[in-house]
Formats: sequence, structure tokens, C-alpha cells
Amino acid sequence: MRYLPKSPTEREEMLGAIGAESIDELFSSIPERFRLREALKLPGPFSEAEVIQYFKERATENSFGYTSFLGAGVYNHLRSVVTDAIIQRGEFLTSYTPYQAEISQGTLQAIFEFQTLMCQLTGQQVANASMWDGSTATTEAVLMAERVTGRTRVLVARSLHPEYRDVLKTYAKNSGLQVEEIPYAADGTLDEKSLQSAIRDDVAAVVVQSPNFFGAIEPVAALADLVHISGALLVVSITEGVSLGLVKPPAEADIVAMEGQSFGLAPSYGGPFVGVLASRDKFVRQMPGRLAGQTIDTEGRRGFVLTLATREQHIRREKATSNICTNQALCALAATVHLTLLGKEGLREMAQQNLSKAQFALAELTKIPGVKRKFAAPFFNEFTVELPRSARIVNGELLREKIVGPLPLGPSYPELTKNALVCVTETTTRADIERLASAVRHALEQPVQ
Repeated sequence: MRYLPKSPTEREEMLGAIGAESIDELFSSIPERFRLREALKLPGPFSEAEVIQYFKERATENSFGYTSFLGAGVYNHLRSVVTDAIIQRGEFLTSYTPYQAEISQGTLQAIFEFQTLMCQLTGQQVANASMWDGSTATTEAVLMAERVTGRTRVLVARSLHPEYRDVLKTYAKNSGLQVEEIPYAADGTLDEKSLQSAIRDDVAAVVVQSPNFFGAIEPVAALADLVHISGALLVVSITEGVSLGLVKPPAEADIVAMEGQSFGLAPSYGGPFVGVLASRDKFVRQMPGRLAGQTIDTEGRRGFVLTLATREQHIRREKATSNICTNQALCALAATVHLTLLGKEGLREMAQQNLSKAQFALAELTKIPGVKRKFAAPFFNEFTVELPRSARIVNGELLREKIVGPLPLGPSYPELTKNALVCVTETTTRADIERLASAVRHALEQPVQ
């Protein structure tokens, strides 16, 4: 009864209320062959301690000894236990969102510090209290550009994360936006000639990712000059925040949308993460979400207030800039603690390790006959390699060696079926990289089935 709380009498009452004679009638729309008629084949019964031990053993079977070279918007970085210790304190973990904002001085100060760090990282003048994740932050940046310019046409680099493009297209479907994709050039960056041909005075925004989905670093300053001639805004999306420890911040952009997962948040099977939205100060009133500010009280003491709140719960619906529900406050706090612990030098050192290890990985892989570097543009901790056979087939062989191989690009880019996106971070050891290269060499030597 602990897990099936409804008594037979209560179930009869519920069936009567909805007009069904029996459970079978309730489930009549489900084909008979899919209905469960016997008990589930589960081990046990187990005590609580035995259940916990069972799942620990199963988890060990799934993960022990595997090395991963996946990235593509979710990255495995070192995290301090201090970050987890702080965000698990009751005053942070249990607080949802400051509706009576000024009473929550600790939460507002944490948001204010987060905003400050994001501005320093992105080279922008103002940042909001965070967004859901990088994909929704990118779409909100486009909608923000639409409000600023009064235009509805959007040019998006095809080298933007495919899932980010899907989210944008979903939003655009019912919001009047016209989304067009701009191809990538031979070096993996945005094709500037195609952009020049497509951009006109009806374009609200041009969206690029840097480092982009192929790992290539885009020439943001040059793109900004080209975009601004038409009066459009440049939106730069960043999925790998650690890159900003070495790569020049996109200060020339008008709006920056970033995924902050790399700052103290574990991959965790895909979330929860934290989105970042930063822009120039003159666009702040078109920024979605909330913004915390610093002030002084009547006694001259430092304090924090909710300076801007542009959603329907705070202002008239017709004035709202977004229906975004809330910010990822706890995840933003994790990013704030993580970056504070790292400091500027720590972030730079972490970024340098990512770059150095990725360069070593590329050198080791391209020693293998038939393996080539696909794009010549500079990269950070991800790069694209071309293989002499399907990346999926190679990955199947790598799994036998307990290696989760690089991401096959074919499903998102049919023209790149034999290409894969390799990711290396500071957590990847030299031995891991050498083992990957050896396994790839062995996989390519196997006869095609």
C-alpha cells in the first residue's frame, strides 16, 4: 500500500466518476498485446539497504572505466566540492525565487555577483539573472533583437548547435520570425560571402556561435562590422564558457547568449544547466527575465534590489518581454561560487590545459592513416576529424574498449557522415588520449563487415 495508495474501493469510485466499468475498459484504447497481465520480473523483495546496493552495482557496470570524448555543448570539467557544499546549504537550496525580492538579500547579492562575473567574461555591459540554458538564451536573444530593431528576419549560422537551431525554429513557428540558415565555409567558420548576399535592411539579427559546433573560432569583430552596416544586431552564442579563459570576449557583439554549464555544473545526463544573457546597456529594457542591482538604504548601507523585472508576473502583460518562467538561481549560484574559487588565473590555466590537450589529441589522431583534420580554423577544446569510414562504425569499435567516442556529425550534417567532433578537457589525461588514438587505429584496421 506504500506504493499503491489507492484502495480497491477508491479505484471503483474513480472508475465510476469517469464512467468506466473496469480498468480494462479504461485501457481499451491500448492494444491487447501491449498490456501487462503478469507481475513484473523484478528481483527481490529487497530491504532499503539492499535496493541501494543493487543500484550502486548497476551504476558501476554502466560507468566504471569508460573514458568519454563527447562534448557538443555539454562538458566535463573539474569541480570543487566547495561549490556543492555551498549550494546545498538550506538557505540556498530551499529558496525558489525572490518574489518579495528585497527581503532576500542573500539571493539578490548572489544574483548580482553572477551578473557581474558574466559581464566580465563576455565583455558586455549588462547581464540578467540567468536563463534556463544556452538554447533558450540564444532564442531569447533573437526575440530581444526583434524587439530592438522592429524586424523579423533572422540569419543563423548553420554551424550553430543543431539543437539550438531547433529551439529557435520552434519559437519562430508561431512568433512571426523568418529564420534562414547561412552555410559554413571550407575552414568551418561562417561563410562571409553568403552572409553578405543574404543580409539586407530587414534583418533583425545574425546569430553565430564561437567556438562554433565544429569547434572553430569565429572572427567576431569582422562579422560585427559586416552585420552592423545593415542595422542588424550580432548575437553570439557560446556553449563552452571555459573558452573565455583564452579566447577574446565577444565585446563587439550586441547580445551574448551563453551556456554556463562548464562553470561548476556536472553534465548530469543533460541538466539542469544555466543560461546567460548579456548585452549592451542601451538594450537593457528589452532584456527578458530579471536583473538585480546595487543600492544603499536610508542609513547609507549597501543593499540589493530587483532593478528590472520584465515578465508578466511583475508588470502588465502587454509590456512583458518574455514569458520565461524564472531564472536558474541555484545553478547560477554554483557558477558564481565556481568562478570565484577559480579566479582569473585559475580560469586561464584551465583553458590553457583544454587547448594544449586538444592540440595533442589532434596530433595523435592525425598520425593515423586516413584520419584528417576537417577544418583549418583555430579551435579551443573541440575539433572535427574526417575518418576513412563511418564515425558510427568506428564508435561501435571504441565502445568495446570502454571509450565513448567523438560525436558523429552525420545525423545533423548529412554531408559530414564520416566526420566526428572530438572533445578534450582538462579532465582528459595523456594516457586517455593515447588510448583513444590506439583504439581508433585498431578500429580502422578492422575489415568492413
